[in-house]
Amino acid sequence: MLPDKVIVHCSERNMSRLTLDGVDVMGERLANEVLEVIERKPNLRKISLVAHSVGGLVARYAIGRLYRSPQKENVEDSAAETREEHVKATIGGLEAINFITVATPHLGSRGNKQVPFLFGVTAFEKAAGLVIHWIFKRTGRHLFLTDADEGKPPLLKRMIEDYADCFFMSALRTFKRRVVYSNVGYDHIVGWRTSSIRRKNELPKWEDNVNEKYPHIVYEERCKAYDAEECNLVSIEDNYFDKLEEELVTGLSRVSWEKVDVSFHTCRQRFAAHSVIQVKDHTMHIEGADVIQHMIDHFLL
Repeated sequence: MLPDKVIVHCSERNMSRLTLDGVDVMGERLANEVLEVIERKPNLRKISLVAHSVGGLVARYAIGRLYRSPQKENVEDSAAETREEHVKATIGGLEAINFITVATPHLGSRGNKQVPFLFGVTAFEKAAGLVIHWIFKRTGRHLFLTDADEGKPPLLKRMIEDYADCFFMSALRTFKRRVVYSNVGYDHIVGWRTSSIRRKNELPKWEDNVNEKYPHIVYEERCKAYDAEECNLVSIEDNYFDKLEEELVTGLSRVSWEKVDVSFHTCRQRFAAHSVIQVKDHTMHIEGADVIQHMIDHFLL
């Protein structure tokens, strides 16, 4: 819808069974793909990323690899006859504008009803954590926070800081805006809390909200960044995964987010909310078109 203002490149490097290789491997592929696009189109000046589901985690990994630290440039001010140092970090050498995820499990998929089709039954959630790697391979381990490569913390925990040569959080801060679109219900794959980066007690009341222009947008919130000292840690049980989830919420809250909550409760295809929210099929999932329109209308250029 913005052909004269943006070039849209749909990633092709993590299709089909390649999505089982792990968030890190897919992130490396995406980072290399982005660099190839930049090389083919030397006139590019800005970059934005829009990602759905686990693609949001892949995109977060990729930008950590694409982050370029600020480069000092001496710029002459002819009026004052002085020289100023201008510093600016980039993503692959480009100015970072929009980082948008749609139904992405930012807090992982383990426990606490993060995967709704497990019905919040603790036994089901524990069993899923034990067998998920048989089905979803390394990606499953990353999502269920059971990976421990070479004794390292789980990948999603590493991704809430600048870890080794990956500048995950510095890269997120580089973007002018960060946005999460989340299904409040009927998404049986990715729960509301994990996709909106919230604790249970932070979930908003949305039922009475009406948005005539975007009928399926039921709540919007701008959350400012918090320093580690400012984050109010909630009281949690002595459970490793509960503590780990709290660390993820706290870590990701150190940057500001725009949070957009979406409901398809009254739609024919509500049970396919995970696909409707991104209009995966223009015929079957057209009820989600207003969500995409909202994304376009608020897209910074």
